[in-house]
Amino acid sequence: MGSEVSQIACGRQHTIAFVPSSGILYAFGCGEHGQLGTGYTRNVICPTPVKWRWFPHNVQIPPSVELSSCSIIKHVFSGWNKTFVICSKSDRPEPADDFRFCKNRNYTSLINDETIDLWRQKVIDNSNSMNGIVQTLSSSACWNGSFLDNKNDEHFKTSPKIPGLDMSSIKVLFEKLMNAHHSRLLEQILKGFESFLIPQLPSSPPDVEAMRIYIILPEFPLLQDSKYYITLTLPLAMAILRLDTNPSKVLDNWWSQVCPEYFFRLIDLYKGAVVYLLNGRKTLLIPVLFTSYITAALRLLEKMHKVNVKVQHVDHDKFYIPEISSLVDIQEDYLMWFLNQAGLKVRPSIMQDSVTICSYPFVFDAQAKTKMLQTDAELQMQVAINGANLQNVFMLLSLEPMLAKNPYLVLHVRRTSLVADALRELSIHSDIDLKKPLKVIFDGEEAVDDGGVTKEFFLLLLKELLNPIYGMFTVYPDSNLLWFSDICFVEHNWFHLIGIMCGLAIYNFTVVDLHFPLVLYKKLLNVPATLEDLKELSPTEGRSLQELLDYPAEDVEETFCLNFAILRESYGLMEMKPLVPGGDKITVNRDNRKEFVDSYVNYVFNQSIQEWYEAFSTGFLKVCGGKILELFQPSELRAMVVGSSNYNWQELEESAVYKGEYTTAHPTVRMFWETFHEFPLEKKKRFLLFLTGSDRIPIYGMSSLHIIIQSISSGEDHLPVAHTCYNLLDLPKYSSKEILRKKLTQAIDHYEGFSLV
Repeated sequence: MGSEVSQIACGRQHTIAFVPSSGILYAFGCGEHGQLGTGYTRNVICPTPVKWRWFPHNVQIPPSVELSSCSIIKHVFSGWNKTFVICSKSDRPEPADDFRFCKNRNYTSLINDETIDLWRQKVIDNSNSMNGIVQTLSSSACWNGSFLDNKNDEHFKTSPKIPGLDMSSIKVLFEKLMNAHHSRLLEQILKGFESFLIPQLPSSPPDVEAMRIYIILPEFPLLQDSKYYITLTLPLAMAILRLDTNPSKVLDNWWSQVCPEYFFRLIDLYKGAVVYLLNGRKTLLIPVLFTSYITAALRLLEKMHKVNVKVQHVDHDKFYIPEISSLVDIQEDYLMWFLNQAGLKVRPSIMQDSVTICSYPFVFDAQAKTKMLQTDAELQMQVAINGANLQNVFMLLSLEPMLAKNPYLVLHVRRTSLVADALRELSIHSDIDLKKPLKVIFDGEEAVDDGGVTKEFFLLLLKELLNPIYGMFTVYPDSNLLWFSDICFVEHNWFHLIGIMCGLAIYNFTVVDLHFPLVLYKKLLNVPATLEDLKELSPTEGRSLQELLDYPAEDVEETFCLNFAILRESYGLMEMKPLVPGGDKITVNRDNRKEFVDSYVNYVFNQSIQEWYEAFSTGFLKVCGGKILELFQPSELRAMVVGSSNYNWQELEESAVYKGEYTTAHPTVRMFWETFHEFPLEKKKRFLLFLTGSDRIPIYGMSSLHIIIQSISSGEDHLPVAHTCYNLLDLPKYSSKEILRKKLTQAIDHYEGFSLV
């Protein structure tokens, strides 16, 4: 309107503006509560004078005007649906405040390079202003207003989704403070943080801008120093966890927006705190403090993990704490957790922690999860055994011993008819029986099964079931991997049997070699299949579909000539299978090519093999399903089932144990390892198969095999003998390396079959 405004104030939905040249106050916006002062309770779009007699401070009020009916404005305020005006006395008029000129005394102190240098000098001069420095450093308002993102005034966009912070400036300032020149100033910062700032953080900050402190503080480098975990790092975690629901959601939103590097540093910070607490729990803290501190660290990691599940800042394994396997008795911890989940409150002893790490399974790596699963399996086995023994007691008391139950799941099979015998044996057992420890008896063989017979049973049975001649599975030559066939002639119970066998292998801690792609384990864990899975199974098909997605030109239809259908061989003839209803009539173009690729992947991994896969998964989950299995990532589940092929032969030698006359320095032992290391890879793998029943490495690594080599009194005309139940090798004392090589090779090449030694 051509008039300069010197003051402006905003309420919830109205605005007040002061024009100093005329002394008049204007208002516009919502007026339903009379907050505009226009004399009406209606909304006003254009600025309208507030009804009153206003005068500028430098204008003489006419004598005819009654002083009580006029005002000289000093300052205006607005808030919610109210407006306030401070006036100066007419007999001593004062100039109105001018918002166009900054008055530093009205602004929060900023923490920046300039103030840091000024404070450093004051500290050197032993100035009396130390209290003022500590007061500023202890003020969350000062920190919240000090690192605003001034690029295009981004900080004005601060909201529950945008913190409005310049993250790089925070890091630069803290790095500057870590310089030795600022050591005394750093002491004051520590004092302010420890004694005032962190303890006084509220559970309900007054505004979203007051939440910035929770993003700023984790960048302080001394939080990473274990000396300050108890006084800084963990109290900050507790302050974050104290936040009310809405502020807590704001912080989650902001964490979703930060860069992955910042997020990872925050994860790493509290992982370090957990390890520190676990290392020092017996000497560092009294149990009550330990429990509260480690619970705070784990709960904050849990909060970050939930954010990461949504935004995928970092890989899931960045939350793993590998040290947990050595610092925590996972079996005991799981048992405590299990009892708590069952509603049986176990009172911990004085030296025992009331917190169970199993409540936070996202910090467990694959080895720790495997230990959990094995503990759970052992628990279920014991329950099944106890149930069978209890029933046997009742049967004896009722004089019906014929109804007694075996505490083990015993399978009697013939080598010549493994599949039929396994199907027959499993069909007569209940689901509860599958939870019992497994024992296998090969007809006509004397060996007692302490684990080795079971290993060979799994090896031979799965080798037979997965044989492509049955048509149950198709071998993809590009990858040498197996996948369910579109069409096969065997009954569903064969697939069900394979599922049960895979589940029993895990349940009985046996590694089996299954040439399935990762997508099988993804499906078992309800993780959707992707194009990357097809690239693993069938690299040629996968690359072709990727080329379709990456094709830059517009002529997709003319170049690729595709419909929503797939060619598959059926009884020696090529048959067109629609990927979607009426797919053979839908042409693939630039707009729908992503849908085509998704449909193609869905057909290969879901649609075409649904009934066979369901039979398999039902069998698998019957034995091995449950909440603990869901904790695994697909790659971890695969490693647990089939082991790994990351061979470290030196580690195998270093972890070996010797019995009898043998030691690491014995000539026969030295000849053995020299001969072994000279073997090609395939022969080394056959030795593993000969000694342990599997040529794969358990998820715990090579050292977990704990092979034992013992001396025997047999002459050198005897072959080495393997006790696969115990990973034990009977090694005669051979006089030369050549004889040892010959006898060991003969033993390795003729390992099938068990007899008593």
